[in-house]
Amino acid sequence: MKVLETSLPGTLIIQPDIFKDNRGFFMETYHREKYAAKGLDQSFVQDNLSYSARSTLRGLHYQYPNAQAKLVQALKGEIYDVAVDIRQGSPSFGQWAGAHLSDENKNQLFIPQGFAHGFCVISDTALVVYKCSSFYAPESEKGIFWSDPDIGIDWPVKDPLLSPKDSHSPCLKDIPPDCLPEYRGLP
Repeated sequence: MKVLETSLPGTLIIQPDIFKDNRGFFMETYHREKYAAKGLDQSFVQDNLSYSARSTLRGLHYQYPNAQAKLVQALKGEIYDVAVDIRQGSPSFGQWAGAHLSDENKNQLFIPQGFAHGFCVISDTALVVYKCSSFYAPESEKGIFWSDPDIGIDWPVKDPLLSPKDSHSPCLKDIPPDCLPEYRGLP
């Protein structure tokens, strides 16, 4: 397994080891001890599965309090997955990193707590699974406008399919400070 750093500290691309032969392939999608040895010592308590059509954009979502770290992978199709640092006081506050995740490259994106997350589908459909470090808490659910000009994400989809909630999320600068996590000097 290879772990590649992105432009955001703590946000990592994981390239799992894949064992192929004439029958197909085998890979471990998660192994706590192996991930911990690579610095990803995170406990996960919930797995989510999402099926979406081309041009669907989900996000940018986060929970606060009850922040979630996530480990995201596309099982079928291809997505462009994005993390945004929203930790007040962070040197990379408001910056983003993105990665193409697909059933072909089998890469994963690790997103630490204190980051917003979103993805858009760039194949006909996509089946996406992601592990979460804390349970979904509806009272903690928050969002940031997907095309916030101050963040400037270069989405590969210009006219996405959005949920009503995602189409009306506020820009980062309009979110009250008590609704954002604080930077604690760690990725």
